[in-house]
Amino acid sequence: MTRPTRFAAVAGLCALAATAAAAEPAVLKGRDAFGSWQRDTPGTIRLIRPEDLPKPGATASAANVSRVVQRPASAVPKVPDGFKIALFAEGLSGPRIIRTAPNGDIFVAETRAGRVRVLRPSEDGSTVATSEIFADRLGHPFGIAFYPSSDPQWVYVASTERVMRFPYRAGDLKASGPVQVVVPDLPGGYGHSTRDIVFTKDGQRMLVSVGSAGNVGEALGEPAGGLTAWIKAHPLGAAWGGETDRAGVLAFDPDGKNRALFASGIRNCVGLAIQPATGTPWCSTNERDGLGDDLVPDYVTRVKEGGFYGWPWYYMGDNEDPRHRGERADLKGKITVPDVLLQPHSASLGLTFYDANMFPPEVRGDAFAAEHGSWNRSKRTGYKVIRVRLKDGLATGEYEDFVTGFVVNDREVWGRPVGVTVARDGSLLISEDGNGTIWRVSR
Repeated sequence: MTRPTRFAAVAGLCALAATAAAAEPAVLKGRDAFGSWQRDTPGTIRLIRPEDLPKPGATASAANVSRVVQRPASAVPKVPDGFKIALFAEGLSGPRIIRTAPNGDIFVAETRAGRVRVLRPSEDGSTVATSEIFADRLGHPFGIAFYPSSDPQWVYVASTERVMRFPYRAGDLKASGPVQVVVPDLPGGYGHSTRDIVFTKDGQRMLVSVGSAGNVGEALGEPAGGLTAWIKAHPLGAAWGGETDRAGVLAFDPDGKNRALFASGIRNCVGLAIQPATGTPWCSTNERDGLGDDLVPDYVTRVKEGGFYGWPWYYMGDNEDPRHRGERADLKGKITVPDVLLQPHSASLGLTFYDANMFPPEVRGDAFAAEHGSWNRSKRTGYKVIRVRLKDGLATGEYEDFVTGFVVNDREVWGRPVGVTVARDGSLLISEDGNGTIWRVSR
C-alpha cells in the first residue's frame, strides 16, 4: 500500500469512528440527568450516581398529582428511530402487570376489577384475536407467574394478602380448576399493595415482593425485646412491627412452605424479573418521598440474597435519612447500592428482560422498565418506558428513554405505564392503566 493510500485508509477509518460516535447520543450525567418530562425523548441516555445526589431538603417536597385525561385522538407514544409502535389492545380495566405464557398468550392483571384476563394475539401478533377472563374475584391481583416455566402446570397469581394458583395447560383461556391458596398470609392492610411473583431459574424457590406499609417507617417504634436482641435474631436490616416481612422480597418453596426473608430494605419492589442469562432476580423499585425533588432515586437492581438496600434508615449506600438520624449506626457500611439509579419519584413498576430477536442485537439481554410517573416532584417525571443497559450481563448504570409521549402538559397525562413483557414474536408490549390500553413496539 502506498503512503497516500495508507493515509486515505486511516482517514476513512477515523471518519467511520467519528460517525459511529456521533450516532450514539451523549449521556446526560449529574444534574443534567434528573430533568423532567419536557426533556424526555426516545434515545436520551441518563446516568445518575450516588455522588450526584443533592442534600435532603435542597428543594421543598412537592405535591404535584397528575390528572389522567382521555387519550387525545392523535396521541401515540414515541419510540426511537427504527422502531414503530401501535395500539395492541384497548378497553381494558386498569391493566397492570402483563406476562407472556410459553404458548404466546398474554396474561393481564386487571387489578381494580379483581381479575386476570388472557389475550391471544392474532397470527401476525399485531392485534388481539381472542380475549377471555381467566379468573375473577381475586381481590387485588398483580403478579403472575407460570410454573414450571418450560411446561407450566400452574398459573400463580399474587394479590395483596395472598398467593394463589390455578391448574393450567398451555392454551387454557379459563382456569380449568378451583383456586388453591398457596400463601394465605402475605403482609397486607395499609400501605403499598402490589405483590409481584417469580420463580428462580432452577424452579426451587418462589420469590414474592412486598412493599412497605409506610413511606419511611414512621411507625416502627422499638422492636419487642429491644433493638440488640432483634438484630441478633433477624436477617440484616429486617424491620419489625407493622413492617415485619415488608419492604423486601420473601422466598418460599413453590408450595408456599419454608418462608424466609430473601432481601430487605427495598421500600417497594413493584416489578420482579429473572435475568435469563444468569438466573439472577432483579427488581424495579419505588423509593421514598418527602426529601425534595431529586431525592430519593428510584432504581432497578439485582436482588442479592441476604442483601440490605437501606430503607428506611439509609439510601443509596451510607446516606442517612434525616428522619432516622443516628438510629442504626450498626448498618453503616452494610448497605447494598442499587445497580441503576433512576430519576427520583418516577414510580418504576413492571420489569422484563429482552431475550428475543426482533430488536437489534445490542438490545438483547437488556431490561425494560415501566415508569408510572411522579406525584412528589414539582417538575413531573416518569410516564415512560426505559431501556436499562447491560454489558456482559452487568448493568452499566445507564438507562435510555425508550417510549415517551404519555404526558399532555404540566397538569395532565393520558397514559401511566405499568407492565412490560416480550411477546412470542419478539415485540415489546406495554400496559398503561390511565386509559386501559396495551401498546406494541416492533421493528
